[in-house]
Amino acid sequence: MVPRRSMEGDRNYTTVAMFVLLGLSDEKEVQSILFPIFLGIYLVTLIWNLGLIILIRMDSHLHTPMYLFLSFLSFIDICYSSSATPRMLSDFLKMKKTISFISCATQYFVGSWMAHAECYLLAAMAYDRYVAIGRPLQYSAIMAPGLCQMMVAGSYGSGFLGSIVQTVPCFRLYFCGPNIIPTFFCDITHIISLSCSNPFISQMILFLESIFVGFSSFLVILLSYGFIASSILKISSFKGSAKAFNTCASHLAVVTIFYGTGLSVYLHPSSSHSEKQNKVLSVFYVILIPMLNPLIYSLRNKEIKEALKRMVKRATHLPQ
Repeated sequence: MVPRRSMEGDRNYTTVAMFVLLGLSDEKEVQSILFPIFLGIYLVTLIWNLGLIILIRMDSHLHTPMYLFLSFLSFIDICYSSSATPRMLSDFLKMKKTISFISCATQYFVGSWMAHAECYLLAAMAYDRYVAIGRPLQYSAIMAPGLCQMMVAGSYGSGFLGSIVQTVPCFRLYFCGPNIIPTFFCDITHIISLSCSNPFISQMILFLESIFVGFSSFLVILLSYGFIASSILKISSFKGSAKAFNTCASHLAVVTIFYGTGLSVYLHPSSSHSEKQNKVLSVFYVILIPMLNPLIYSLRNKEIKEALKRMVKRATHLPQ
């Protein structure tokens, strides 16, 4: 902490220049076990998401709106995981786990930006699945490249603005005393609780903005799946219904995991007993979901498997 002159008088106060991240555990034995585990998870996250982006870009058969959105979702997952995981990995090797005020604000801003963008992008992907199932004959006309690009740009742009709205008021609060964050990343709810000034306005901004983003995007998803369910029920053959449902099963799984874990993290009652549970949920939300998303979309996706086979054949110069 460094001295700071109060605007209200001549007394010197101290303002926080560093935060201390307690991490997942303070036991060296546990940290030595967790380091290779989370390093492996992070490498898988980077390799799988980056590989999916490259595959979609290189294979013309995957140049469709659904895979365009998926490639940008993979980019979000890379950035989201990278906002917290490298810091956590380096902290496993340190005795003193400190992060500067500016670095903490930057970490939260990037993570919040990506989380906001993912909410909007998942909503855009739900609408894409509705058009593909509910209005297949008009799909190419409705989901034109221009509209898809606008949806992606809108997701990233809205996420950027939403993150600014959250980050700036919270990090303009006055911090003068406790600087310990009881987790492995700069979580805004913990940071606000450390403020020495009245956090009411910042808390209200954070609450209202989160409700607006989460509710609006989730409402689009619910409406889209309502129309999807209605369209599937109109299909007479069981095989046709199963095929239609299969086209949106991966997206539905990703949405369920993303929103289910997010709600568990931020609506879970805070108490000393639940602190370890909150850490586990945060690990799942921040670190594991970016790894799971490409796996969910890839493992049962025939088009991606076929594209991968074509890419391998081209790389090894085998005949098609």
